Amino acid sequence: MHTCSNAFPPLTLMPMRYFLLVAVLLLAGCQDGTRPSAATAPPARPAALPGATTLDTTAIAPPDSATARLFADAMAHARSERLHTEPLGAIMQELGLHFRGRPYAAGLLDAPPAETLVVALDRYDCVTFVETMLAMARGVAAQDYDYATFARNLEALRYRGGVLDGYASRLHYFSDWIADNARRGHVVDLTERLGGDTLDKQLTFMTEHRDRYRHLADDDSLVRRIAAVEQDLADRDLHYIPQDRIRTVYDQLQAGDVIALATNIDGLDVSHTGLVYKADGQTGLLHASLTDGVIVSPDLQAYVQNIKNQIGIVVARPQG
Repeated sequence: MHTCSNAFPPLTLMPMRYFLLVAVLLLAGCQDGTRPSAATAPPARPAALPGATTLDTTAIAPPDSATARLFADAMAHARSERLHTEPLGAIMQELGLHFRGRPYAAGLLDAPPAETLVVALDRYDCVTFVETMLAMARGVAAQDYDYATFARNLEALRYRGGVLDGYASRLHYFSDWIADNARRGHVVDLTERLGGDTLDKQLTFMTEHRDRYRHLADDDSLVRRIAAVEQDLADRDLHYIPQDRIRTVYDQLQAGDVIALATNIDGLDVSHTGLVYKADGQTGLLHASLTDGVIVSPDLQAYVQNIKNQIGIVVARPQG
């Protein structure tokens, strides 16, 4: 689960003691809230297919004018730089840099009263940033610059099996996000093969703190569905690379690799996400920061070590 999606309680529903925790934990992280977003209208539910770019695009609602302009600008940049000739991760990095400086926004996915495909290109939390860059890059790599393809790619990354089917279908825990997308060939989890240690914990934060989620607070059936997800995760092996060993794998990381920051908070797996940044001899983190919006933190290990409650990283490589 990730603090910048709805696995961690929204700021507006947190008691005062949690504000102090978040302020320290997420110096450059992300956190859910209830601010409105530039969301598209909900599309009709598609068939569940293994690859996002082959999904039916006929039911995607058109974007609002601001989102359409930002998407067109990004695609124009991709064409002018011939990004389709680059590896998928390098495309993600370049697209992420294109959006550098865009502000952080809390609660993008939880703002609508019912689960819908939220698309916001003018602001990000840490997970929507990762998802958006990968969804865009998959289209660019195929030289498919259509907005509907991008939106379907986004849906395929965000929801279990690639299908939006209510709140519980969203991949709230980031370990679940990685595992589900790995099954469908969108990413490969590299953490164990990079020498990662076992992350020995139970992921129970959402059900143990249901009162802090407006969608869960009064819906017992929804809580049972989230509990089933947590039980399934209990049977999986989780791994992380401890923070003092991150530099030892720098030479094995590639631009655009998905990075999740493992946390020692009870019931949580990770609390922040971003992309590996590789340039000019640096191995940093390209991410949506709580305080600075989309930025590059130039040294990945130093960044992790400077955030309280972080213990290391999880690494997943995007696949074309």
